[in-house]
Amino acid sequence: MTKLHEIASHGVSVWLDDLSRNRIQSGDLANLRDQGVLGVTTNPAIFKAAITAGAAGIYGADLNRLKADGATVEEIVRELTVADVQAACDVFSQTYIETGNDGCVSIEVDPRLAFDGDNTLKQAVELYKYVNRANVMIKIPATKESIPAITGAIARGISVNVTLIFSIERYAEVIQAWLAGLEQAKENGHDLTTINSVASFFVSRVDTAIDPMLDEVGTPAALALRGKAAVANAVLAYELFEQLKADVRWKLLAASGARIQRPLWASTGVKNPNYDPLLYVSSLVAPDTVNTMPQPTMNALLETTSDFKFDLDYQSAADTIAALSSHGVSFAQVLANLESAGVKQFVDAWGDLLTTVEQA
Repeated sequence: MTKLHEIASHGVSVWLDDLSRNRIQSGDLANLRDQGVLGVTTNPAIFKAAITAGAAGIYGADLNRLKADGATVEEIVRELTVADVQAACDVFSQTYIETGNDGCVSIEVDPRLAFDGDNTLKQAVELYKYVNRANVMIKIPATKESIPAITGAIARGISVNVTLIFSIERYAEVIQAWLAGLEQAKENGHDLTTINSVASFFVSRVDTAIDPMLDEVGTPAALALRGKAAVANAVLAYELFEQLKADVRWKLLAASGARIQRPLWASTGVKNPNYDPLLYVSSLVAPDTVNTMPQPTMNALLETTSDFKFDLDYQSAADTIAALSSHGVSFAQVLANLESAGVKQFVDAWGDLLTTVEQA
């Protein structure tokens, strides 16, 4: 039994936060599945890295064919990324059949639409039909403007990975949008057992933003908070998730076969080399969660001899967040800035990807 299987025994599904055609065709993705990986997440930066690395090789024939057919750069990018997601979905199809809510592969709407809810929903529907796999998840950003698109997609029977969640307040809005979508899906006659959703709560970026502020304060009390804000924020998100389980609206939907929207811990690779590489894994072991990991974090998990346990302390987490303000850290402003920066990062990666394909 690998560490992936062990952590799964605590109710944590480990997904890979990476994808490339080379991973698929070499058998590496299937090997990770056999070791206990239960799904895949992608984003524009991941596809940029994959296609940049393989533009002259593994993607070369398709690039040349699509160019000869007169496809636009955006059409080429969409076809290449969708083809990889379809293949990954096929690798995990049996996992999906066996579990019903794992074995999923995510693909994101164009990040340039993050502040355009109507077109985000339109593209979510198009992507879902284009990929044409039961275990695909469409990633929709949790911007204020795109919250209604979450409801709209789920109401149409589409599984949704809600991405770029940083604050508890926004997570609460995501939960309400998801519940409304399920209620509409039920009214529309969709089979609720086939609609999956995860709420991707970003973790490490919180510490990356706050630690330098604490360093600047420099007092022992401030320095003692370094590396703690991100986990505390995620722990409080899980507290909200546990409250959801008691919600009457959810219980009615569950009685109709609905599957709960699981918290997904995203951005779980440590950015500070002085931190334990599994800081955002071992600190967030909790039932009914997903932890999506970049390869280095997954390697550390496979190699560790440490044991894991469910040990989330809500009061300690609340105290940590409250303490930040006493050191001049506006936590709400930090999280708002992180959302804006997260959208920009994916928009920039998408633009770089288009440029890479155009040059290839």
